[in-house]
Amino acid sequence: MHLEISADERVRLCGDSLAGLSVGDALGAQFFVPGNDPASLADGTVPDGVWPWTDDTDMACTVVAELVTHQRIDQDRLATAFAQRCDPYRGYGAGAVVVLHQIRDGVPWAQATRSAFAGGSFGNGAAMRVAPLGAFFAGDLDQAATQAIASAEVTHAHPEGIVGAVVVAVATAFVAQARNAGTCPTPEQVVASANPYLVPGALSRGVSTASAMLTASAEEAAWTLGNGAQVSAQDTVPFALWVAATHLSNYPAAITACVEAGGDVDTTAAITGGIVAAFTGIGDHDATAGVPPTWLTHREPLPDRPHPTR
Repeated sequence: MHLEISADERVRLCGDSLAGLSVGDALGAQFFVPGNDPASLADGTVPDGVWPWTDDTDMACTVVAELVTHQRIDQDRLATAFAQRCDPYRGYGAGAVVVLHQIRDGVPWAQATRSAFAGGSFGNGAAMRVAPLGAFFAGDLDQAATQAIASAEVTHAHPEGIVGAVVVAVATAFVAQARNAGTCPTPEQVVASANPYLVPGALSRGVSTASAMLTASAEEAAWTLGNGAQVSAQDTVPFALWVAATHLSNYPAAITACVEAGGDVDTTAAITGGIVAAFTGIGDHDATAGVPPTWLTHREPLPDRPHPTR
């Protein structure tokens, strides 16, 4: 379905998604810090101080800057920007650092992404950064999928890594479209939005399993679908999609579910937060519970790149 949405509205939706992604990333990362108890989040207590963001937000901001400036993904330009801005101390995986350093040294991105991993990477990196792209293309799921593929291919050559990004982008475009139309999709509809864009494989099976357990607890979902502990798209995206689908109208509850599930918490919370915030926005939005403004004040300021202000 292609629904016309104004350029200004697409930028606003993108900004809300980036806020949700970055807060989820930064807050999730706080629970790798000794002394921060995940159980406290369920009671509404969040860690004190500034919450630094990780590579999830760093790369998402680069994707958003590309879209805000050029309205589409240019793979050469995006690969160069990723490489120039890679800060290993932000939590980049070792394989990603190798690929991006090769690109920075002049190796063509298509060669670098295939040489670092046999068959290409199926990690969750392409999925963790892409929700704002989906929000930007709200109303055009096909374009969201196409641009997600373009954004993923510069670092992930494996089909599973690419389709993970597509699932996140399409689901985000779908819920952002619903928000713009004033409707609230069911969990079944959120998960099903990705079905036309799946390819046979483990991630596709995970999405199918997620659709069959929408009434399960978060603990059961994480046990069955994975919680990102393997840092693969296959064990990250189905769970993040499940959380987003079952907590679409409540951003704090969605992030709390990711934290309680453990695993790669910053990434599951980034993906989930980016999807959910594209629907809820910031603070209260009608009957929704959006990104708490107080959480935004704890998140480290975003890097100095073109992006919607949040």
